Amino acid sequence: MKLVNTLALIGLLGFSSLMATEYTVDNTHSTIGFKVRHMMVASVRGVFKKYSGKYDYDPKSKIIHTLEGTVEVSSIFTDNKMRDDHLKSADFFDAKKYPKMKLKLINHKGDKALVALTIKGITKKINFDVEYLSGESKDPYGAIKTGFELHGKISRKAYHILFHKVLETGGVAVGDEIKINLELEGVKGK
Repeated sequence: MKLVNTLALIGLLGFSSLMATEYTVDNTHSTIGFKVRHMMVASVRGVFKKYSGKYDYDPKSKIIHTLEGTVEVSSIFTDNKMRDDHLKSADFFDAKKYPKMKLKLINHKGDKALVALTIKGITKKINFDVEYLSGESKDPYGAIKTGFELHGKISRKAYHILFHKVLETGGVAVGDEIKINLELEGVKGK
């Protein structure tokens, strides 16, 4: 009878979720990046340098069961101090009032993931494309690693990032659409 109950429980929970392993995001080999149109002629790219995260992942079935992360807004870096300071200001992220962004996986299926993304205290459900789901690999120091990438788009206005400057020639100084690229490598059991 116990065996039948155990098998039923495994069926209810989903066998693959029992095979998942927790990984801690390796900041040295991961990137939290973004890209936005600037002056209607080019794109500005940037990264956040301070973040933490973890995920439960089954490298055999290539299913991400959980993913949670926190980003320190003040760690934004676009390779231009004046722009970085402006992005931290109330015109954009208001880093003093909202020091962290948060991300939490809702669902992953195939090459799509639905994620709850919180910026400036506002949480929205965002669809991400999932790429490069890896199996496990052992690095030269014996650590077991996996990785994957998430690519998505948000409207900055949906998060009350409302800076708006109209150009003399038409268009705006900063586009509304922000492309987000999360390239994550995790360390097993760390």
